[in-house]
Amino acid sequence: MLIIREQNLFNLAKEIIQRAGSESREAGQVAGHLVRSNLLGHDSHGVGMIPLYLKHISQGLLIPNRPARLLKENGSIMVFDGQRGYGQRTAAEAMEAAIAKCKETGLSLMALRNAHHIGRVGAYGEQSIEAGLVSVHFVNVVDHPPVVTPYGGRDARFNTNPVCIALPGTENTPPILLDMATSKIPVGKARVAMDQGTKLPLDLILDPEGNPTDDPRVIFSEPRGSLRVFGLHKGYGIAFFCELLAGVLGGGGTIHPGNERLGSVMNNMLVFVLDPARLVDSGWMQREVDALVSYVKESPPEDPTTPVMVAGDPERKNLAERREKGIPMPPAAWQELVQAAESVGVPRDHMESPIT
Repeated sequence: MLIIREQNLFNLAKEIIQRAGSESREAGQVAGHLVRSNLLGHDSHGVGMIPLYLKHISQGLLIPNRPARLLKENGSIMVFDGQRGYGQRTAAEAMEAAIAKCKETGLSLMALRNAHHIGRVGAYGEQSIEAGLVSVHFVNVVDHPPVVTPYGGRDARFNTNPVCIALPGTENTPPILLDMATSKIPVGKARVAMDQGTKLPLDLILDPEGNPTDDPRVIFSEPRGSLRVFGLHKGYGIAFFCELLAGVLGGGGTIHPGNERLGSVMNNMLVFVLDPARLVDSGWMQREVDALVSYVKESPPEDPTTPVMVAGDPERKNLAERREKGIPMPPAAWQELVQAAESVGVPRDHMESPIT
């Protein structure tokens, strides 16, 4: 593994994105989102996405400098169109509007459709946390073939369909942020394993014939394998509802083959934003959160070396370690990033050397 300094990686990512057509502010926003994903340990949604983004730009499937466009507003309900722009920008803009509306009304509902890959959904939960609000996010993935097998099936019928739930912290407890794919692993983690040349546990993926395999390459070759849903029929049910809530109610459509698939990664997102102070006393709420978190974490750990954690703890641990030591990256992924940089004319001397 190569180790890359945070600032070096951000500078390179921003320059690539800017040279690919984005104005400086958008390039910085997208690069910052990607690098933060790496810092938090979500390498599947980090700078390794950039080569795919450049490919989609060249095909006209991702269009730089497109803002979120408000389509409808009815009371506390808003619908936005991402216009095939960078999802990291359009989703953040739509969340800003949903947060502002929630502060007025106590509860807002926002739908975003037709956004190119919005990246780590937890970033939008972090926006609500910073505003002192609670948010619940449902996302589906369209515009390309499915990659996740329904429970009881042998081939892919939908995609990784993430769910995110965010709740502000207290003086004693950090924010609680659940951000998860409804597949056992996201596609990007299979890509990371492939780049590292490592195998995966047999219960994560299926080969093209629907048999368990430990080879992540089957997700990226033809005929394609598939990812399994988490939680058996329960995870499958949640993934299916992501299609219904984000895809149907959000207005961007679902993964069924009657809808157009141009080969990009498009997201629809349905978000509920809630002001908890409209429901309960803030002081009481914070005491309850502190007490519950303490109670859960006091459970004797199954593995003495790994204490019980709550959602958000692993990311905080990764953030502290990677800010201090640097961001690990497989050599193959680094070379893909370098090639992407060269393809848009980034000079070699602008590509800072890894630490090791």
